[in-house]
Amino acid sequence: MSRGVSIIEARISDTADGWRLDRALADAVPTLSRERLKVLINGGSVSDGAGALSRDPSRKAAAGTLFHVAVPDPTPAHNVAQDIALNIAYEDEHLIVIDKQAGLVVHPAAGNLDGTLVNALLHHCGGSLSGIGGVARPGIVHRIDKDTSGLMVAAKTDRAHEGLARQFHDHSIDRRYKAIVSGKPAPPAGKVDAPLARSPSNRKKVAIVEGGKRAVTHFSTIRTLKNAALVECRLETGRTHQVRVHMSSIGHPLLGDPVYGRTKQVHRELLETLHFHRQALHAARLGFIHPVKSIALAFESEMPDDMQELFNSLIV
Repeated sequence: MSRGVSIIEARISDTADGWRLDRALADAVPTLSRERLKVLINGGSVSDGAGALSRDPSRKAAAGTLFHVAVPDPTPAHNVAQDIALNIAYEDEHLIVIDKQAGLVVHPAAGNLDGTLVNALLHHCGGSLSGIGGVARPGIVHRIDKDTSGLMVAAKTDRAHEGLARQFHDHSIDRRYKAIVSGKPAPPAGKVDAPLARSPSNRKKVAIVEGGKRAVTHFSTIRTLKNAALVECRLETGRTHQVRVHMSSIGHPLLGDPVYGRTKQVHRELLETLHFHRQALHAARLGFIHPVKSIALAFESEMPDDMQELFNSLIV
């Protein structure tokens, strides 16, 4: 079956007069990124008001000029849409912010081919996904570990995906986690600046490795607890397992962490009693600039019940 095509009319604004065509069209069509439009222009999918094809993305655009952009309907994603309950913190036509529950894998991979956040988003968003790179799929620009709870954002359009990805690359996203760690950090606040990479001795783990990717975590103690502390970790960078590795490296691993933790006996008994079998880590704050509307957005999430129960059990 052949794919359908949608025709979008785009008129060059006065502001975009003299800009490259791909840039001017991206300004006129909020759902499509500049890179996506460049592909469409090169592919002969853009014509002017007279019907003449425009195949040069670098040509200068004139204010008031009308263009027609032929956008193929997005191809279906390979993943299956599944009706999985989601806690939605915010949603519009461009993006969605999810308060992810612990235990939910973000992206299908070996060992987790379905039952993931992506499967859930395909079902929830349905026909509102306009296509990331021409495929009807949510744009995952960052991930949260399976057993970490909290806030994350996904793009619904190509333009939003590009804009969010740029902010994550520039480390301009405000990402703050709450973690319950073993011991009491001294000093109570500080910075861990240590590069991270796959462990040379265990490829399933991340380690501090000279020559790895720059990674910086700012931490501050919110409250001291019984042989533990509730801390806020603000990410200056966002690397895989960053909070877990960095806090462990300064002698304060997250309680319940099965990979980087060194759980004390007193905590081990409490975790078993509470049936708490994950790292005590929650993505509590997420702030960014809306990639299409250019407005500042910020979201906060309370610790989930299991982590709150652990916290309450450790209050001195």
